[in-house]
Amino acid sequence: MKLTVFGATGGTGKEVVRQALDAGHQVAAVVRDPARLAISHSALEVVTADVTDPDSLRPALAGREAVISALGPHSRKDVGIASTALGSILRAMDASEVRRLAVLSAVPVGPVPEGETLLYRSVALPLLRRILRDAYADLAVMEEEVRRSAVEWTIVRPPRLTDKPLTGNYRRAVGGNVPRGYTISRADVAHAMLALLDDPATVKQAVGLAN
Repeated sequence: MKLTVFGATGGTGKEVVRQALDAGHQVAAVVRDPARLAISHSALEVVTADVTDPDSLRPALAGREAVISALGPHSRKDVGIASTALGSILRAMDASEVRRLAVLSAVPVGPVPEGETLLYRSVALPLLRRILRDAYADLAVMEEEVRRSAVEWTIVRPPRLTDKPLTGNYRRAVGGNVPRGYTISRADVAHAMLALLDDPATVKQAVGLAN
């Protein structure tokens, strides 16, 4: 498959790029600073572009079959980047032939699943939503933009991300969140995002993940 990856220099984005290349895909990695992507491969094209400018993104989508966005804030000053960037990506996709899109969100943006513990439901989750309210508000806006779009989207909602290695052993909930699932490795998230591109059951669905 020919893929375009946004957020390719972040922790999850790098995993998406590495695993996609290992699987034999051709990857266009869209970055602000190419020096931050220390990956070299004959099937990798590094594209420097402004993710807030749809016109600058169109060359990265030419001839591609799917888009993965692992964009998210790296600091407080980056809050707002997810919704702003996805708006630009969607406008660029409208001007291209690319229809498949997988985007990274987060568990607290979605509903509390049945079977969740009382402690998590009444204490941990409300506290998390309050501490990171600006980031989650941005992701909620992003999700609404994606839902209103005409593309074949999938929203991926992981819990707390870790740097543990790829296991391929994770739970998935199509249309909801995974109960009692509080962490997942970035490598497993990348694995799941690549796998769902070919899964019609995940089109126009939010998918919860957890180890």
